[in-house]
Amino acid sequence: MKIVIAGAGEVGTHLAKMLSREQHDIIIMDENEAHLSFARSGLEILPLVGNPTSLKDLQNANIKQADLFISVTPEESKNITACMLASNLGAHKTFARINNYEYLLPKSKELFESIGVDSMIYPEMLAAKEIVAAIKRPWTRQYWELLGGELLLIGVKVRENASIVNKKLSELQDAGLQKLYHIVAIKRDNEIIIPGGTDSILPDDLVFISTTREFLNEVRLITGKEDPEIKNVIIMGGGRIAVRTSQYLPDNIQIKIFETDRAKSVYLSETLPKNVMIINGDARDTDLLIQEGIRYTQAFIALTENASTNILACLSAKRFGVYKTVAQVENIDYITMAANLDIGSVINKKLIAASHIYQFLLEADVSNVKCLAFANANVAELTARPKSLITKKKVKDLHLPKDMTLGGLIRDGVPMMVEGETQIQANDHVMVLCLDSAMQKLKKIF
Repeated sequence: MKIVIAGAGEVGTHLAKMLSREQHDIIIMDENEAHLSFARSGLEILPLVGNPTSLKDLQNANIKQADLFISVTPEESKNITACMLASNLGAHKTFARINNYEYLLPKSKELFESIGVDSMIYPEMLAAKEIVAAIKRPWTRQYWELLGGELLLIGVKVRENASIVNKKLSELQDAGLQKLYHIVAIKRDNEIIIPGGTDSILPDDLVFISTTREFLNEVRLITGKEDPEIKNVIIMGGGRIAVRTSQYLPDNIQIKIFETDRAKSVYLSETLPKNVMIINGDARDTDLLIQEGIRYTQAFIALTENASTNILACLSAKRFGVYKTVAQVENIDYITMAANLDIGSVINKKLIAASHIYQFLLEADVSNVKCLAFANANVAELTARPKSLITKKKVKDLHLPKDMTLGGLIRDGVPMMVEGETQIQANDHVMVLCLDSAMQKLKKIF
């Protein structure tokens, strides 16, 4: 697939690197030549100095032959204009990064498609929704609702007190627990494991479990987790993610946003809901945190642009007894460090953007793709097509690749876990967890 990416910032650079590993034909363009230096370091990416709103520069990128044009510059208006031009010049599909949630409303979809913008992504809004999900289920590292909420995927750090620790998966299967939930992956140290029956769960493993709403509390209990009520939240940094998060959190939660910029603090105080208090100050100031009630706070969310600052602030919050911490970590190299330091949940806009753009690249019935922040793995929701390979035999006889596993499925509106004896049927909606190496295999199997 020929893909043109406009904007060599953090999101564009990450996308280009990721897609080039999957043998896509990638061109990345940016007005600043220095931003393109990464593409010359042995990667199969063609860098092009140019403006995505210039007809000449788009033609130099051979936009007429592009299967997908992605514009992820920091400027929303430039992204929309670039997609309009690219579409009119022959690009098959276009994708724009935006920062206005109104553009995503159903009533706006037809308008933007008519002018050549096929799809849009607002990473900050998606990040805020993931933060809210993490706050509502504070005992989880990651909490996702899949297939319309009928199936859940939960990431949990297990300790010595968990009843599943030091047990083989085969023991859990023999006890009949596999019908209630399915352990689809284990993150141990820096390795992601797609487990089999002989694998055991060890203390401090990060375990990814698929289940249904009915058995969510059972999963919490077997992983040895408490479920404290979140009444008070402190947010460090008053950017777009903080604004969206405070708007999406329930009204009965008291929120304090610490923002160092006075003008922004005044603006936020005038626009945010009544349950949000704006503190014009630095959340790294211990005395100020104590004064503003850090000892009585259940959740701390660090959303500055500096990953190190966010990680250190979360560690400081834990020392005050805060149960749940969330850090925005845009430097992917820091994500593993954050996990090892027991930061509760990590938010990364690059991975969020990649998750959504992946849906354009898989030529299968894929309704959703998510990247696991703590692991080089993805979760996909797929529909089994009639006569596809996945429907031919029972799961245990399919000999699926080692780098993927089936977590659960929805059949005629009924959720169920996938076991060895399960036979996938045509039109089943299936949750698949797979390593990066397996993403393209999904097309052949489904």
